[in-house]
Amino acid sequence: MSELIREKAKTKIINWKNERVFIGAFMVIFIILLTALTNKTKFEKVANITLNSIITNFGFLYLLIVLAVGIFCLFLCFSRYGDIRLGPDNSKPEYSNISWFSMLFSAGMGVGLVFFGVAEPLAHYVNPAFNIASGSKQAISFAFRTSFFHWGFHPWGIYSFLALGMAYFQFRKKEKGLISSVFSPLLKNNKYKEGIKDIIDTIAVLATITGVATTLGLGTLQINSGLNHLFNVPKTLGVQTIIIIVVTIIFMASALGSLDKGIKLLSNLNMLFAALLLLVVICLGPTISIFNVFAENLGDYLNNILKLSLRTNSFGDKTWMSTWTIFYWSTWVAWTPFVGTFIARISKGRTIREFVIGVIIIPSLVSFIWFSAFGTLGINLGLDIARVAIENTETALFVVFSHYRYGFIMSIVAILLIGSFFVTSADSATYVLGMMTSKGDLNPPKSKKFIWGLAQSLLALALIFAGGLNMLKTASIIIAFPLLLLFPIMIFSLIMAFKNDILIRKKNLLKRKVKSLSLDEIDGISKLLEENNI
Repeated sequence: MSELIREKAKTKIINWKNERVFIGAFMVIFIILLTALTNKTKFEKVANITLNSIITNFGFLYLLIVLAVGIFCLFLCFSRYGDIRLGPDNSKPEYSNISWFSMLFSAGMGVGLVFFGVAEPLAHYVNPAFNIASGSKQAISFAFRTSFFHWGFHPWGIYSFLALGMAYFQFRKKEKGLISSVFSPLLKNNKYKEGIKDIIDTIAVLATITGVATTLGLGTLQINSGLNHLFNVPKTLGVQTIIIIVVTIIFMASALGSLDKGIKLLSNLNMLFAALLLLVVICLGPTISIFNVFAENLGDYLNNILKLSLRTNSFGDKTWMSTWTIFYWSTWVAWTPFVGTFIARISKGRTIREFVIGVIIIPSLVSFIWFSAFGTLGINLGLDIARVAIENTETALFVVFSHYRYGFIMSIVAILLIGSFFVTSADSATYVLGMMTSKGDLNPPKSKKFIWGLAQSLLALALIFAGGLNMLKTASIIIAFPLLLLFPIMIFSLIMAFKNDILIRKKNLLKRKVKSLSLDEIDGISKLLEENNI
């Protein structure tokens, strides 16, 4: 994935006086690392207090803003703005539809699908929320409906929204490929616009590095758990540190240019491994049940999508909401600058309409199939085995695999897939972070990529040390919150830009001119156009 957007970096001298975004973001990350490593108890206490405050007072904002973003994208798709191209009016897509869809899926599918593909449906099946009986038919429906909700149109709508804004301003308005460029219409005459843009880009960098560190942490925990399940490798902080060091060496070597061809091949292997694992699961598992689950629960999800989108459990315990829905929404928001930058980069020349359809619908359907297959594989084993599997989220996948033919081989493939996604995600994120802290430079200095690569690995390790999976989730929610608050402002900024777009102005002018013509005049123009084959 990183090969599509990264050219070989040239040696550059950094002028530190102009590095406000880099220095600001780095100092915040440094303080977090220092606090987590030197005062674990205090760090965990402050993080939990902040998390509870966000969930209690602002949890509803995640639901409302994410829903608003999705509706806005659909509005653009079916409105007159859908004809606007992400580039000049005569531009054409750089990639074929098949290549484009493949890259979209590769960008969005990472460690998360492998980590939660079995674990989430089983968790909802065994411990459903809202007073649903464990192991019941209602619990099964709840498990798949909720998994579809967390991995369907909403997260891809978040990606689509930010990527669309970045692509529009980068390719049609010729601005820098930064998050702050989306705010240009609102900051046009503001004398503090450079400082405001720096703050916005700093928030985006912090959200990105925390989101990537969370994913790397999840990958580390699951690789360690898989090795423990298969080969009795102990699950300790020392082993997890070794895993992170090994992966860091690999992706840093790539990010600095020495493994260019290897990473390109590895990115393609990601798709191959994922497709192979999914096909094997469908063939060796309860095949007919998997397709029945997909069809039935897709309908259930679509029928309840609005209710799911606004469910806050107003007068009940909000622990489930913070553990699942709010965590997911914050994770998608945190990943948006990284994934959005990549999606924007590969979408030049497409109309807004085909962009929205391609970025939201196709990847969502693939996610639905994935969870139908892996979730059915686990639930098919019954409630007792499901309970055992979810005792440890990191090993749920391997416990389920062990009850099927070739389970050991499937587990090996899964570990390789996790490691592969681990490396390519960190490698690409290192490039994006370097670019975001270099004013959108497509060739960020190697020194910056080295610093950010090291920082994201250290942050993942620090969060694991501070509290494992729970602390990874907590950090993601806290850091992503400021970026979430910027989304409504982005909507207004994009509407301002689209209203003044040259294509829309031409359409409005033509509409006014046509209204002033008589029917005979319109008929005469039509005949003239036909005679000249126009």
